[in-house]
Amino acid sequence: MLHTNTVIIICGPTAIGKTALAIELAQHFHTKIISADSRQCFKELNIGVAKPSATELKTVEHFFINSHSINENVNAAVFENYALEKVNYIFKTNNKAVIVGGTGLYIKAFCEGLDEIPDIPNEIRQSIIFNYNTKGLRWLQQAVKTKDYIFWEKAEQQNPQRLMRALEVVTFTGKSIEEFKRKNTIQHPFNILKIGLTMERNELYQRINQRVDDMIKNGLVDEVKQLLPFEKMNALQTVGYKEIFDYLHHQKSLEEAIELIKQNTRNYAKRQITWFKKDNTINWFKPNQLQEITEQIEQ
Repeated sequence: MLHTNTVIIICGPTAIGKTALAIELAQHFHTKIISADSRQCFKELNIGVAKPSATELKTVEHFFINSHSINENVNAAVFENYALEKVNYIFKTNNKAVIVGGTGLYIKAFCEGLDEIPDIPNEIRQSIIFNYNTKGLRWLQQAVKTKDYIFWEKAEQQNPQRLMRALEVVTFTGKSIEEFKRKNTIQHPFNILKIGLTMERNELYQRINQRVDDMIKNGLVDEVKQLLPFEKMNALQTVGYKEIFDYLHHQKSLEEAIELIKQNTRNYAKRQITWFKKDNTINWFKPNQLQEITEQIEQ
């Protein structure tokens, strides 16, 4: 069924140019932007999460940027509710809204709704995080493989966040996280149009490397230094911060930390590409195809 209101979703890997495109589209359609980035929502994180610049934030109103603190528990369910509320707010004055970001799970939650997983007691979550921090990824992989083999078979086996989530669910409910997967997608009273950005792998990797160099120049080390007291928090278990923490603890040289950030960001981009390529509702474009993208939206 066709509705009059449309949510335009801009997705794709990190550093590909999603922010710039979203701003151009928001200006073209005189609308506002909701970020779908699981880290840019934290006001304490700036350089390392490639937040839009102060100028960009002034140009177009953004939601879910600097909206939360690292002390808050922000997840896909929080994002889903937040984004739905903001979309309805935007639709009061405009028939188009832009959502932009690279956190695939947040975009999926917004479009399809989330699996009905019960609330996990905090002590279970904390105990799993503690074990992971002290015993490492190998321990976590083994625990998931033993307790939830159904999930393990199809899991991103290098992704500690997903593995910990699966482990806490099976520990609390005795059931595989797969059993909670929603069978039917929710229907929204608006259209959703997904625009995915793509480019040659080599070019993307160059952009990633350049962006990391720029982050260092712009003061990433000082930013991470300020966050040392919060280093164990979930929001800081993220590329660009973990590696600099290691440098500040004299476990790596700055050069090694920078190289690792580049490598880990490239790996993250690869996982994002894999995730989005599975979604056959995405229309793919190059970042510079503004005219073609605008035409596709206006059809």
